[in-house]
Amino acid sequence: MRRRTTPQSASGELPLHLRVQEGLRARLLDGTYPPQSRLPSEHALCAQFQVSRITVRQALAALQNEGLVQKIQGRGTFACRPRAAQNVSTLQGFAEAMAPLGHDVRNRLHQFRYVPAGESLAGRLQLPATALLAEIGRVRVLDGQPISYETTYVPEVLGQALAGADLAHRDLFHILEHDGRVALGHADVAITSELADEALCTLLQCHTGSPVLRIDRLVFEAGGAPLLYETLRFRADAFQYRMRVDRQGRTALRP
Repeated sequence: MRRRTTPQSASGELPLHLRVQEGLRARLLDGTYPPQSRLPSEHALCAQFQVSRITVRQALAALQNEGLVQKIQGRGTFACRPRAAQNVSTLQGFAEAMAPLGHDVRNRLHQFRYVPAGESLAGRLQLPATALLAEIGRVRVLDGQPISYETTYVPEVLGQALAGADLAHRDLFHILEHDGRVALGHADVAITSELADEALCTLLQCHTGSPVLRIDRLVFEAGGAPLLYETLRFRADAFQYRMRVDRQGRTALRP
């Protein structure tokens, strides 16, 4: 089996469209073309990189697929804000992960109420189906932009303790660990996609039917008991989850 490599020409150089793509990507990421600014015209890019219009269009199409630019008919190509990213391989709250990267995270407490657990949530949290859960709904705002809606379910007793907490400015995990002295252990995570309904789009300021990244997370205490269940819905155009995957016991590649 052969290693997959970046396509190169016979001389060892990158194909022209990849050279243009990498050059523009670097300028988009270093702020040369800030978010919402218009890129030079296709004609100007052709002259700048000494390539054909077809090559420039290939590069711009690839950057649009990455979410780095957006082409608007009749107006040109504009720089987009790079998607924020969180490492899914560690158990962290959203603000806990974003703050070290220089992002400003705010919360809007949308609702706090008590609801019957029902069979599904009761099974996950190992509670009677008739038990009450605190349902906490928050809009997470990243650098001034609504980016996700988070719905968290905790047992009633824990909900009563959280009722007086500053949920608008603090991460739930931080509150549990520092105020409640709860030792968090691990989480089971499922990642799917869905289309946002009208109510969610109103909260996230996106168009009805826009794709969202759905994260279902069951969090356990260090001792192994289930602690809370939450569903996170992120705008797919503004956020991505990342993780590093290592291969254990791998063997050497052979030609």
